Amino acid sequence: MKVTDAAGICRAPIGVFDSGVGGLTVAREIIRNLPNERIVYFGDTARVPYGSKSKDTIIRFSRQIIRFLRTQNVKAIVIACNTASALALDEVEKELDIPIIGVLKPGAKVAAETTKNGKIGVIGTESTINSGMYKKFICEQNPNIRVYGKACPLFVPLVEEGWLRDPVTEEVARRYLEDLLQEGIDSLILGCTHYPLLRSLIRKIAGDSVNLVNPAYETARELGELLRAEGLENPGDSISLSAAKDRKEERFAEESSAAKELPQERPVTGEAEAEHFAGESFAAKNLPKGSPVKDSRPYPGQYRFFVSDAADKFGRFANSILPFEVETTGKINIEEY
Repeated sequence: MKVTDAAGICRAPIGVFDSGVGGLTVAREIIRNLPNERIVYFGDTARVPYGSKSKDTIIRFSRQIIRFLRTQNVKAIVIACNTASALALDEVEKELDIPIIGVLKPGAKVAAETTKNGKIGVIGTESTINSGMYKKFICEQNPNIRVYGKACPLFVPLVEEGWLRDPVTEEVARRYLEDLLQEGIDSLILGCTHYPLLRSLIRKIAGDSVNLVNPAYETARELGELLRAEGLENPGDSISLSAAKDRKEERFAEESSAAKELPQERPVTGEAEAEHFAGESFAAKNLPKGSPVKDSRPYPGQYRFFVSDAADKFGRFANSILPFEVETTGKINIEEY
């Protein structure tokens, strides 16, 4: 259905895309913080990973995905992928007549604002780290800050395997983080959408003195501000407002519980809750069917999910970290766009 009026535009969905399943951590923060909004999510599971691909390839992939999302009449787009945010956002933004944001700037801004000793670490894919975009955005805020980057290519497959607390994952994490911690960083940006699911493990290694910055949460906050500024915020209706109220009550109940166990300077955000839903693996069996969280349901059509391959695997992962069951996932041939 084509959106033609102002009220309809506000109720149009937000397009969210990622190279695969990691962007679900961003979608989850949008769901929690902007409960009236609709979402169309696309995961490019046929062409994952993006982290080792060239800039030209990432731009081409991003353009194809954006063309697909435009067929869904989205009112704004979130690039829920650090690699695509680093390599493609500036290029595709010039080609669009709707708002588009990535996940790098929000995380970089918060890290620059909250560091106390001016030493910030960034972990991400090879492409994200090699792009230098986090350093660029942080130094735009404060040129005196020192930024230390570290590519962690093994984290993504370990997360997707469900090895969140496995000894192998811990050993890999210790090796990756060793150099950054020796530099004396007091802030660490989780610069890949998979990494919030490893927050507990990273916290164990880094210690409480290092502030972990989750760009997924910061992106959801910035998206809300952008929608309000552009007059695109969904006011909700009787169905959506009721569903939003239920999720809001659950959100604060979960945050209250998490806050007792996680000391941190910023308010408890999706960093803790993502792990709560993921459990020890990405199997939905770790969440009892009768739990209040999994009994929460969006209104029909509020959230739609598409992938380019492996829809069943995507659905299992989604069900492990989202506060509702994803009943169907559409599969499309993204190369046609």
